[in-house]
Amino acid sequence: MIKNILLVFVLITSFAVSGQRTNSSPYSFFGLGDNFSPVTVEQSAMGGIGVAYSHYKYLNFSNPAAYADLRYTTYSFGLLNNRLTLENAGVKQTSNSTSLSYFTLAFPVGTKAGMSFGIQPVSSVGYSLSSSEPIIDPTQITLYTGNGGVSRVYGSLGIKIFKELSLGIEADYSFGNIENSVTNQIANVSLATKYKEETQVRGGSVTLGTQYKKQLKNKLVVSAGATVKLGNDFNVTGNDNLYSLSFTSTGGEIGRDTISQSAIKGGYSLPVKSTLGVGIGSFDKWHLGLEYENQEAITATGFLNTTSNTFQYTASSRVSLGGFYLPKINSISSYWERVTYRAGVRFEKTGLQIDSSGNGANFTAVDDFGISFGLGLPLKQLSSVNMGFEFGKRGETTNNLIEENYFNFRLSLSLTDTNWFQKRKID
Repeated sequence: MIKNILLVFVLITSFAVSGQRTNSSPYSFFGLGDNFSPVTVEQSAMGGIGVAYSHYKYLNFSNPAAYADLRYTTYSFGLLNNRLTLENAGVKQTSNSTSLSYFTLAFPVGTKAGMSFGIQPVSSVGYSLSSSEPIIDPTQITLYTGNGGVSRVYGSLGIKIFKELSLGIEADYSFGNIENSVTNQIANVSLATKYKEETQVRGGSVTLGTQYKKQLKNKLVVSAGATVKLGNDFNVTGNDNLYSLSFTSTGGEIGRDTISQSAIKGGYSLPVKSTLGVGIGSFDKWHLGLEYENQEAITATGFLNTTSNTFQYTASSRVSLGGFYLPKINSISSYWERVTYRAGVRFEKTGLQIDSSGNGANFTAVDDFGISFGLGLPLKQLSSVNMGFEFGKRGETTNNLIEENYFNFRLSLSLTDTNWFQKRKID
């Protein structure tokens, strides 16, 4: 059984490494692109909860205070495969993309603290859209394309202040490159024009967290948690170019004359993001949690997709409900009794609103709803393979927008080592 699980994991990992671009959503045109939620595969399978949950071997990207309960060194990496079906005006199109979700290491520091370091994607850009419209006699075709994304490196520390109370802090640094372009071609005109932005994104942030856990007389454990991600800015620098070009017979571009060129200096201002959660459960048996997150509107200035009336940012929020069930952690007779079963549901107001007419008067909110479930398959020495499955819908076809129906398959390998930082008794 274990050998077969590892073989499947290696095969899927090999596919992901040589996979396709990391995003294919038209909504990745806006802002920094499609945002990745900072959650593990285990958390995503439970609707994304985690701010009020901690464990002695599992990672937690939602609340740095959770690392105060870590007792084993754990290193883990996760993969995401996204199958996306787009629908607009009765027309459907399906795409597929695979990407690395995270690579991280966590370890205990003494008996009352823990630390974690790692790298994760923050956002991804990957779209190719076209539109055509008659202008008097010839037809004008406009092609919108983009690629790139932003990643972050982070460090977290959680420490137990009292038996039931833990505090945590996390600092990260985000970096990445994004390219957006608009190509315009008029029928029977030899040269097209192209506007291209090439930008670099840089910025850091700090998150503070706390967790409280109390074991009741009936052995139930109630917990509460909260995090505050302090307001921060992403600086955006780069260049834009407007030039003419022609196309080869195979679709390649041949640059001609540069019409204009200038430097870009802009940024994103991200307000404070706060998350609150509560949970109840039984140690290594079951857990149920409820979580709420909110953030005021993001502001952006200085480059292509912030200068039109086609979209705006408003306050964003998320509500998640989820949990897990573990039949019998030390079962000898049945492997499936040692498997962790997870499930959850999530509703999110992304804060993005779009007006397809471009006149800035009829905005439609892009909301996201997902249902998830997953399995934690135990390996030797507390290690595990974790799988998560999520079905969801984002956006709608109202006002000529695009509805996305997605299926996310997530996979992670968590290796737990009990020997780190322990003194040897015999040399």
